Amino acid sequence: MTSNVALNPSDTASPNQLSKRAKKSPLSTGVLTDSAPLALVQRRAAEALLAVLAGNNADTAIARVDTSQFDGASRSALADLVLGTLRFFGETRGIVRQFVRAKPEPLIEAILWVAVYQLAHSKTASHVVVSQAVAAVEAVNRGAKGFANAVLRNYQRAPEAALAKARDTDEGEWNHPAWWVKRVRADHPEWWELILRGGNAQGPLTLRINPRKTTQEKLVAAFKRKEIELDVLSDATVVMKRARSVQRLPGFAEGWFSVQDAGAQLAAPLLGAKTGMRVLDACAAPGGKAAHILELSDCSLVALDIDVLRNQRVSENFSRLGLTAEIRAADASQIKEWWDGKPFDRILLDAPCTGSGVVRRHPDGKWLKRETDMAQLANLQALLIDRLWQTLAVGGRMLYCTCSVFKQENAAQIDAALLCHANMRRIRINLPGDPASSGGQLLPGGNKKTHNHDGYFYALLEKIAS
Repeated sequence: MTSNVALNPSDTASPNQLSKRAKKSPLSTGVLTDSAPLALVQRRAAEALLAVLAGNNADTAIARVDTSQFDGASRSALADLVLGTLRFFGETRGIVRQFVRAKPEPLIEAILWVAVYQLAHSKTASHVVVSQAVAAVEAVNRGAKGFANAVLRNYQRAPEAALAKARDTDEGEWNHPAWWVKRVRADHPEWWELILRGGNAQGPLTLRINPRKTTQEKLVAAFKRKEIELDVLSDATVVMKRARSVQRLPGFAEGWFSVQDAGAQLAAPLLGAKTGMRVLDACAAPGGKAAHILELSDCSLVALDIDVLRNQRVSENFSRLGLTAEIRAADASQIKEWWDGKPFDRILLDAPCTGSGVVRRHPDGKWLKRETDMAQLANLQALLIDRLWQTLAVGGRMLYCTCSVFKQENAAQIDAALLCHANMRRIRINLPGDPASSGGQLLPGGNKKTHNHDGYFYALLEKIAS
């Protein structure tokens, strides 16, 4: 293979030589476990990245790569590399492009993305990152190892200059697609930078306490005994100071808590379901908001979702939390297929959306969505509002929510619904302290009053007599 970059003879040490040097490093040996060399983890991460760019979500992409040689630490490292590279993909891709003359084969290019991400953002020793990435490339194409070594060495010589050049574009500057940056800037001229920066941050692990199973005091005491540090936000909400395996936390199996972002925890209180009410969660999976509704009231709840497999997660979550509901698999827009004609007192419509408010937790979403998806999703949202409105009792309320920051899915959607339904009125809600909350929009990040939450939109609608 002909090299696509100018090689520096002093930078062409063989992978074996570099691996020997790496073994002497007190920081990292290049081996995460006895079974999975870093080079293999880098390659699998690259394979997963290509799968994401082909249209698969990150969880699916990671699940499909061969991890038969990986233990728990290696699998965790794999996920970190995939999500980290996606989080900073705009700048990472822009940097790699600067050092190639002709586009390399996709898997080799993806290994370089992973390595550049590590060099810029990880604590792994740089010589280990380079040596292992070169080894990963060599395993794909022996003739490309010099090319890969040169790309990474050239980047290492002037990383600040390379980053500055990558940031000449909106994609490189903000690590979001250019169309996304343009739309956020137009929708939120005062807050657009805050939104984009928030989308590149890492969200905290926030827990919602189940009052039917425990109290805040009991949970905090149990965590303290295990030397697990928490920030207490309210009687119902705590935040982990350091992320841990949720399944291993005290009280998980007993249903003491659920993982739920602080912004998402606003849904159930805003809906205001009361004992004896008939309630519908129209797009329920994986069941976090539905569970919260049931924790706060003895209502009769129907949890509806179109995805049979995701409904299994709803059932599992309810079982762990000690909650009961009618769980059904159906298309919420096709009301004749599932509705028995009895009106609901409350409806939660957590509508399918771009997920633009939660990309700090799901950075793959930035690169999976296309601008053309917006119109399709907006049409579906409007259809769901219209159809589900028919199932709501007079005097009943629908809470429309999304995890989006795009106005087409949020304020514009509600404005259109109000024009189409004479028997619909919007109830003013007060979201705590967010600069954009007067319009129902929570921005990613939040502040001291709203805590550290994702981006959400809420609109409470009441059905009045015609």
